Amino acid sequence: MLIPVIIAAVAVGGLGMAFIPQDIKGKDIGFPKGTAKIDDNVITIEIAETAAEKQRWLTFREDRLPPDTAMLIKHTEPDLHEIWTLNIEYNVDLIWFDAQGNAVYLKENVPPCPNMLDKVGCTYKPTSQTLYVMAATAGFIDSHDIAVGSKMTLISA
Repeated sequence: MLIPVIIAAVAVGGLGMAFIPQDIKGKDIGFPKGTAKIDDNVITIEIAETAAEKQRWLTFREDRLPPDTAMLIKHTEPDLHEIWTLNIEYNVDLIWFDAQGNAVYLKENVPPCPNMLDKVGCTYKPTSQTLYVMAATAGFIDSHDIAVGSKMTLISA
């Protein structure tokens, strides 16, 4: 009995996504900016902290983040915060940090989700509780020598 409801919800959501106007999809919503340090690398961050910012994060954004810039999603409580890559436009590197700023889980070169029906295959989740999720253009982890145990410090946010 629940399956038809789920199918209907997915269909309505898919139609809604298909008819989002192009000017909304590409609109820069102006995330707050700050600075962070990961090990010895100082980077610019765009901060997603409100519910709307966290929902939007990198979706519909055609311009890749510059090499020394990342999106930082700040949560209010530690949890197994997952990321669904639906509607992102390019491959990304994902880094999960615990409440102390330690990198605890990494996923490199994560592709955009090909369709909304593949939520399981397009959802990434850490193996331990985290407070922050960082997303950057693919190659960020390698170019900044980030590994599990790397330390992030917020300089300005």
